[in-house]
Amino acid sequence: MEKIKVLIADDHTIVRKGLCSLLSSENDIVIIGEAMDGREVIRKVGELSPDVIVLDINMPLLNGIEVTRNIKKIYPSIGIIILTMYSDEEYVHEALLAGASGFLIKNTIPQDLCSAIRAVSRGESFLSPSISRTVIKRYTKLGSSDQGELEEKDLTSREREVLQLIAEGHSNQEISELLFISPKTVEVHKQNIQKKLNISGTARLTQYAIRKGLIKIE
Repeated sequence: MEKIKVLIADDHTIVRKGLCSLLSSENDIVIIGEAMDGREVIRKVGELSPDVIVLDINMPLLNGIEVTRNIKKIYPSIGIIILTMYSDEEYVHEALLAGASGFLIKNTIPQDLCSAIRAVSRGESFLSPSISRTVIKRYTKLGSSDQGELEEKDLTSREREVLQLIAEGHSNQEISELLFISPKTVEVHKQNIQKKLNISGTARLTQYAIRKGLIKIE
């Protein structure tokens, strides 16, 4: 079995070692390196070619948001999970726009981190439940000026189903099980949705779904 190669990036040694210890017990995950500042992360990505990076936001020399932007420009296939103590709307918003595929707060249960790594390695997204609510809350506040960025096209019934499930935070595998279709078909639907709406990324898809009433706000 091919293991998921993970790079751990946090400026606190005790946090890095704790994460390494936690993940070392997983049979399908291997820690290939650690970094303690933002520029070291970028350097080690080039040296080690990780599949997934677990990254803190408050990194010395170059913060996690800028690290994410830089890495996604050069290595778009690498998945990035933000793991931080901050759940502020601005942090979540900027991280997702920068290209992060996951956002977890540090008091999350260990299994959520393992699940996030696996999901992100498959090209999917993973947000802590509280973060999902934060994303939804933010997009309900967006003004009409931002709405003009999106080009409205008709979606099929199946595409609307897939869009709703994406916006609710379900992975491709979960959607495939719910709709009785293959994960590959889910990905095709997702690509078609993004092309029709001229939208890329989970954050923008969530915004569109909320505005069109595809998901309800509690």
